[in-house]
Amino acid sequence: MTSSVTPPTCDDVNAGHWNRAILDWFRLVRRDLPWRAAGVSGWQILISEIMLQQTPVSRVVQPWQSWVQRWPVPSAMAAETGGEVLRAWGKLGYPRRALRLHECAKVLAAEHDDVVPHDVGTLLALPGIGDYTARAVACFAYGQAVPVVDTNVRRVIARAIHGREPGNPSKADLADAEALLPRDSAGLPTAEAPEFSAALMELGALVCTARNPKCEVCPVSDSCRWLARGRPSYDGPARRTQKYEGTDRQARGRLLDVLRGSSGPVERPALDIAWTRDPAQRDRALDSLLTDGLVELTDDGLFCLAGEG
Repeated sequence: MTSSVTPPTCDDVNAGHWNRAILDWFRLVRRDLPWRAAGVSGWQILISEIMLQQTPVSRVVQPWQSWVQRWPVPSAMAAETGGEVLRAWGKLGYPRRALRLHECAKVLAAEHDDVVPHDVGTLLALPGIGDYTARAVACFAYGQAVPVVDTNVRRVIARAIHGREPGNPSKADLADAEALLPRDSAGLPTAEAPEFSAALMELGALVCTARNPKCEVCPVSDSCRWLARGRPSYDGPARRTQKYEGTDRQARGRLLDVLRGSSGPVERPALDIAWTRDPAQRDRALDSLLTDGLVELTDDGLFCLAGEG
């Protein structure tokens, strides 16, 4: 029998209470992250956002600091080879992010006077910039009142508003986040909206965590529907999960390690010994690196990082 109960929405929430409670909490406990410091440019915010995709903050701080010192403006990175940017990327994972950022730097230097645009539409037209990154840069670098939704925000909203664990991402996530932004009496987002977006993200990262959430210190636990329901487990469609050990991703990483550690192109045997557990998988991983443009084959049959042949 179909239930007649209407699911709760963000519009059902006392947004004023939510906004004030979360902002007050954030101002007390916010992490002192280097990209939150005064004077950080849009370019440097963009670097942080690219690095933070699917990567813990703790792994990003040191590489980010090195990158903004080495490449303080897009033209500085654009002058490097893609291979050198990949080498500096190190163990952050998903190295295509580095190559796309290098492509983006070239466009910013050539077409945008070395400045990252402030509006979402122009940002989306840049190489490697998706909806989340465009909104994050517009919000956190330029103070625009646009909703920003990452895994942490989705989890907070799914639990506290909808009373369930989050499922797979959907277009409704953005509408949910937008409905929660602080607004004035005319219904327009206030100047606190960008800070609230950061606070909501911080709440998911520090308190409303995927495992072992700290509900006892949550600033909105009094209105959390998931807590009121006894913190029910996920019961929706299978969620997409990613593993690493033994995958093509791991094989690709091992091959890239060889090339990052080399001062020049290498012969095929140097790559073969980097992944011996499955030669077919190694061949597949190498082919994908070539297809993605991360690795190039020189005229004399050697392998090198992008732009270093």
